[in-house]
Amino acid sequence: MKKIEAIIKPFKLDDVREALADINITGMTVTEVKGFGRQKGHTELYRGAEYMVDFLPKVKLDIVVPDDQVERCVEAIMKTAQTGRIGDGKIFVFDVERVIRIRTGEEDEEAI
Repeated sequence: MKKIEAIIKPFKLDDVREALADINITGMTVTEVKGFGRQKGHTELYRGAEYMVDFLPKVKLDIVVPDDQVERCVEAIMKTAQTGRIGDGKIFVFDVERVIRIRTGEEDEEAI
């Protein structure tokens, strides 16, 4: 099993969720986060004063999938979240050692 962690632009969330549902990936955790990479933030004007916005709003998706679904999941996220502009985000893939569903006690792939 693998955990896919994707950091994307917030307005792409619904499109990515639909693309994942189309390939039968339905379980995910979504977190509103802030951060920056090469983008390094931007300046904004507020009440006549210019100020630097260092941390930009992003959305983090956490998805755990069986090994045989990792590539399809990553491809669906990339294809859907990509705008071609700086700040599209990143995808990280981690090994998952064990998963337990609290309600039933099911483990590993049965628990996801």
